[in-house]
Amino acid sequence: MISDAYHQIRFAVDPRRQVLWSALYRHYFSRFIQPDFSVVELGAGYGYFINSVRARRRIAVDVWPGMKDFLEVGVESHTGPIQDLAFLAEHSVDFAFASNVLEHLEKEDVAATLQQLRSKLKPGAQLCIVGPNYRFCSAEYFDDYTHVSVFSDRSLADFVQAHGFKVVRVVPRFMPLTIKSRLPVFELLIRLYLRSPIKPFGKQMMLLAVNQ
Repeated sequence: MISDAYHQIRFAVDPRRQVLWSALYRHYFSRFIQPDFSVVELGAGYGYFINSVRARRRIAVDVWPGMKDFLEVGVESHTGPIQDLAFLAEHSVDFAFASNVLEHLEKEDVAATLQQLRSKLKPGAQLCIVGPNYRFCSAEYFDDYTHVSVFSDRSLADFVQAHGFKVVRVVPRFMPLTIKSRLPVFELLIRLYLRSPIKPFGKQMMLLAVNQ
């Protein structure tokens, strides 16, 4: 279980992350989400993504109880493992999002999460996954002591398809691995980075899949 100590040592509150995710939502992810959607974020942490979403229903799921203290008013909070989504109605979710979470789970738990999502997502609804791409960050991958499973853009696409989803887009170099650097975190720079065909330091991947 991800503990308070992990958040203090490895994943402390950093206002730059809110700048990053607000910009990513406005300039990239918002194209996939309609105002009447029900959106679920798995492994929501501090809620940087789900707080930025504009949708009819926003749901944050995380095993860390401290998550609820960081969510905006109107965001529903559910504390528990992401592979247990029994609290959601069948075929009630329009868009599911998971960033930097699957690598913290055993492969069987990732499979269980995908199986749960198959029944909770509406037919044709989308699943978006962002995470470290082992092909480009193998040297740093296990610097995070809670990383368990290894995924690259290729293995993740195969894994997701093997569990019933149709992968429609994979971006091997979506974003830099971390904001823990001297590089500034400005919305304009993030917007330019997203538009650039060249992705320096791009070690995070992005996958988009459809529930069949």
